[in-house]
Amino acid sequence: MPGTVRPVTDERDGLMSYLAQQRLVLRIAAFGLTDEQARATPTASSLSVGGLIKHVAAMERQWITYVLQRPFEADVSAYVQGFRLGPGETVAGVLADYAAAAAETDAAVADLELDRPVPVPRHAPWFPKDVEAWSVRWVLLHLIQETARHAGHADIVRESIDGATAFPLMAAAEGWPAMPWMQPWRPSQ
Repeated sequence: MPGTVRPVTDERDGLMSYLAQQRLVLRIAAFGLTDEQARATPTASSLSVGGLIKHVAAMERQWITYVLQRPFEADVSAYVQGFRLGPGETVAGVLADYAAAAAETDAAVADLELDRPVPVPRHAPWFPKDVEAWSVRWVLLHLIQETARHAGHADIVRESIDGATAFPLMAAAEGWPAMPWMQPWRPSQ
């Protein structure tokens, strides 16, 4: 996938294409990292690249649970642990799980009307009390926003690990040619 979203054909295509682009940007932050590096928390926060990917996969699944109106049980410990890559977890494992979560989301919303109501959950204080339902469209926009926010976090964490930034990482991951103003990322020797 190139560094920007291709021209879109309609609203659904636009929503899904932008979500796919933000997922890619988040995944790119892990490109070339070892499990230890993906677990590292080199900034003032407790965020790690692997933990952010793990969290976003869980967040997508949670939102699709709401969209499909399946029962949901809030697990605060899973939320807190979701920002960390556990000792037995690998960057390859969380990337595979994230790809699976993305495929689940894509399949779940493929045939849903974008105006279909999604009841607002009542288990968290940050959900509005004066709104009865969002739409599938709103949920997709929220997924784009949430994924982009965490992709930005992952960019900062990754840069703190080894100095790598988004476009050189994307260039390396996708085999872009070297440019006078940008070289594809290479692991330090």
